[in-house]
Amino acid sequence: MAKDDAVVTGYYRYTDIWFNWPDALTEEQKTVVKAVLAHDALVDPNHPLHVDGVEGVQLYLGTFPNGQSRLLFSSAQIDYVRYWLHAMGLTETEIPLPYSNCLLLESSLRQVSPISYKNGGDLRGAIKQIDKNNKKLKKSDPFLGTRREQFETVRKLWNSKTGTWFAMDFEQWERDSTMTTEFGYSLTKWEDGTAVGECGHYVVKEYRGYRNGQYVQDNRDHYNFGETQDITKKGLKEKIAEMLTEMGKKGPVFLVFHDYRGDIQTLKSKQIEAPLSDLTYLIPDTPPEKGMVVVDTSEVFAGLEGEGDTANRKSLEQVARLLDLHPQFMHNAGNDAHYTMLALKEMAGGEQLDMQRERRWPKKTGATAESSVKVQWEDWELDPEYEDTQAVLDSLAASGKGYDPYTGQLMEDDESDYD
Repeated sequence: MAKDDAVVTGYYRYTDIWFNWPDALTEEQKTVVKAVLAHDALVDPNHPLHVDGVEGVQLYLGTFPNGQSRLLFSSAQIDYVRYWLHAMGLTETEIPLPYSNCLLLESSLRQVSPISYKNGGDLRGAIKQIDKNNKKLKKSDPFLGTRREQFETVRKLWNSKTGTWFAMDFEQWERDSTMTTEFGYSLTKWEDGTAVGECGHYVVKEYRGYRNGQYVQDNRDHYNFGETQDITKKGLKEKIAEMLTEMGKKGPVFLVFHDYRGDIQTLKSKQIEAPLSDLTYLIPDTPPEKGMVVVDTSEVFAGLEGEGDTANRKSLEQVARLLDLHPQFMHNAGNDAHYTMLALKEMAGGEQLDMQRERRWPKKTGATAESSVKVQWEDWELDPEYEDTQAVLDSLAASGKGYDPYTGQLMEDDESDYD
């Protein structure tokens, strides 16, 4: 895309540009505008709006204060289309700009994020899906809009590739919550635009003899991502303080938790006394230069799944399962911290919310009497111990396979030696 001096001063709705703008032009202008903005034309690598490194076309998705979304062109893109058509001799003069009333300033939008489509079919499908989602959102819980906005804000901050994202988890003795027995962490930072990770798991020496297992799972000895290290109470306090201080010197620190309340309480306890003087729970729209920001993956996931009830949040194990992270040995502080970080990466590093939800769980919304954007889960998807015999039988029936009670084998169609 040439004309590098073009500046994004606003956005136009895709529908306004496709349906309304051509109607204000001459027949000659209308024909060439429709041709250059056609779905299949936009995704061509030789298109004037093609962006290097992007497969297909890059447009924008804007979120309005009411939570609804619209597909957008930037004003710079439309300005360049006008310039290019005239420079190529396809119009005698530069086509007039769309009427000013349809120009959306960034200040009138909650969020604006770039979004790309690989082919014309994807673009056509996205337009229909966005319209369906907007209709469903009109009937959703008002708080869902806040969670959806938070999801896109976290995604935007993650993709800015700045600061350090630091997931932490603690395990306490089940009979005395003031005794922190384990500490785990997993962090992601960027070096020259490349993500660099680090993780660890520590067991407090003084409390090695205090084991869980009656009320809380005991997986202290099953750290999945490295070797467990011993540390004293004093050493743990010093290590956490040192890590937070050093990370803070290099920019903002995003503290990542799955339901932050218990972990923040532990960080503020006498056993840890972490330096949290510049901590905030308000997630900024743009990366701050310094300070600590709390990011809660239970809230981020609630936005993704379309859950508006503030009291209804999925557990870390449920979230990890639903994101296909295949969690094992939960309630090990190191594992929990790392699965929290992996869950954040999966969500924040993925597509825009609605596109990501449909890719992960296609056609699982709106299955209730009242249409909504909330994903409708099956019991077996949420509970690893759940055994739904009828669901298994239905699946076998649908696949055309039978079950041989003598051998315990699945058999194709109705083939059996025991007729």
